[in-house]
Amino acid sequence: MASINNQKTNDMGKTKAKPKISLITGVGGQDGSYLAELLLSKNYIVHGLLRHCSVNNKQRIQHLESNKNFYLHYGDVTQSILALISEIKPHEIYNLAAQSFVKASFDIPRYTFDSNATSVLDILESIRVLDPKIKLYQASTSELFGDAPPPQNELTPFRPRSPYAISKLASYWSVCNYREAYNLFAVNGILFNHESPRRGDCFVTKKICRGVSDIVKGTINFIELGNLNAKRDWGHARDYVNCMWMMLQQDTPQDFVISTGVSKSVREFVEEAFDKIDLKIIWKGAGLDEVGIDQHSITRIKVNPVYFRPTEVEFLEGNSSKAQNILNWKPSISFRDMVEEMMSVELMEE
Repeated sequence: MASINNQKTNDMGKTKAKPKISLITGVGGQDGSYLAELLLSKNYIVHGLLRHCSVNNKQRIQHLESNKNFYLHYGDVTQSILALISEIKPHEIYNLAAQSFVKASFDIPRYTFDSNATSVLDILESIRVLDPKIKLYQASTSELFGDAPPPQNELTPFRPRSPYAISKLASYWSVCNYREAYNLFAVNGILFNHESPRRGDCFVTKKICRGVSDIVKGTINFIELGNLNAKRDWGHARDYVNCMWMMLQQDTPQDFVISTGVSKSVREFVEEAFDKIDLKIIWKGAGLDEVGIDQHSITRIKVNPVYFRPTEVEFLEGNSSKAQNILNWKPSISFRDMVEEMMSVELMEE
């Protein structure tokens, strides 16, 4: 039963629960924007933390700024977050802020660790000191599994293969430790790849869809990619943010793998995207000499070694049976529909 502090009286003398207050770090990203929409639809008061930037980084959330229950704060998760948590007094925190580009983590490992690991420790300490009843969702990643054999689930040993994955592993264990040491409601969502039209430009799925669109518009003739053999379990971000919320509504905190259970290679993603413009890609050659040629004998895909990682993760495929059984969650958007939506948006943009 709700406490008096969580209730207010309406004109009819009945009590009405006050809305929950949430804080989303990284609210300007793909997941943050979808999650903000979801929570607002559930009558939450949503506070979003957005990093200061010299260019406009509010494109995904501009439509939310007129909502009376949405509050935007500027800052950086690598700086002190204690003051913000103390000010807004959230019931739930969704930490989605991160340096999330795997290849870049090899170039900026220290910044990656500060953004992805040290900042999580600061959030956990803030919760412990200010209000241990605050619930925390921590965005984890399938990259933790590295080259562990698929399908990967919550019991699969971690084998991180990048500074990004190592930083996320540190944050994963920090959440587990604080949960056990201080009885916090803190959970890790081990999300496999999830995409949407709001995906960032540096990710391969967005690069492929935008490249196909640019070919249609005549601005380029081909796309350069890295490892075409890499297989990923691709879902839709809208499905996955719903699962984030579900995790914080449980009676006890648990970590969950979130995935579709179906993997596709980068090569298959390319084929699906080109299919949306009625081009069939035929592969010729091997290794760095492999090319993708359409039915008109025009080269559309080339391999460029600059896009390879120093250590590759070849095959990720998740087993989300725990989430399906406990959370009653399952993905609702297919791989084909996801790619079609991404392509439709790209083709509409000027």
